[in-house]
Amino acid sequence: MAYKPQYGPGTSIVAQNRRNQMNPSYKLKKLRDVTDEDVVLILGHRAPGAAYPSAHPPLAEQQEPADPMRKLVKPTDGAKAGDRVRYIQFADSMFNAPSQPYQRTYAEMYRFRAIDPGTLSGRQIVECRERDLDKYAKTLIETEMFDPALVSMRGATVHGHSLRLAEDGMMFDALQRCVLGEDGIVRYVKDQVGVPLDRAVEVGKPMNAKWLKEHSTIFHSLVGTALREDPEYIEYLQRIHTLRTKYGFMPKEE
Repeated sequence: MAYKPQYGPGTSIVAQNRRNQMNPSYKLKKLRDVTDEDVVLILGHRAPGAAYPSAHPPLAEQQEPADPMRKLVKPTDGAKAGDRVRYIQFADSMFNAPSQPYQRTYAEMYRFRAIDPGTLSGRQIVECRERDLDKYAKTLIETEMFDPALVSMRGATVHGHSLRLAEDGMMFDALQRCVLGEDGIVRYVKDQVGVPLDRAVEVGKPMNAKWLKEHSTIFHSLVGTALREDPEYIEYLQRIHTLRTKYGFMPKEE
């Protein structure tokens, strides 16, 4: 029987959303359009239209020794061209944001190639070749893994965001990289590290509370789905806790 990954336990909508984001066979729903130029502006690594700076000559021009692994693992477009490595970093609110740091890393590892994610308590960074990053970032911004109010791109000064919302429902940001306009559209006025942009970049309207609750990957007993409502997930967590407590890092079941 062919192996079928389960991605994660649970019977709740939160558990299902987690599995959907991790499953590369599941097509993430596209909710907004952000142009390639706008993605480059938010990232702030180079000017729109500028050539990709390189870290080494294209692979086709290099005299590399014969290696069977090169036939098995095809390089990404960025690796072929010799692009330098750049990053995008996300911050997610704890109030029903569509994704969260650990979930992002799981999902990206299943969906994207040649990446190096870093997972922290309140933010998640992913590094890869620059033209690959442009493509991956566009997917992460345009689909159901993003909400303009509760998710933001922050390359610096991230802390203090996840537990606080401003009066307009936007996630707190000490650098105020994005603002909610009177027309209900969120615009980035600074790039991800806080450098002012020549023009504002629109990322769409925030999703409503009902949609957020139905698409969040975070358990939250006050504004979302409580963990206690998913007994299968609790059983899974208790089993891991028991095994690690009794057997350290060599869990064995009798």
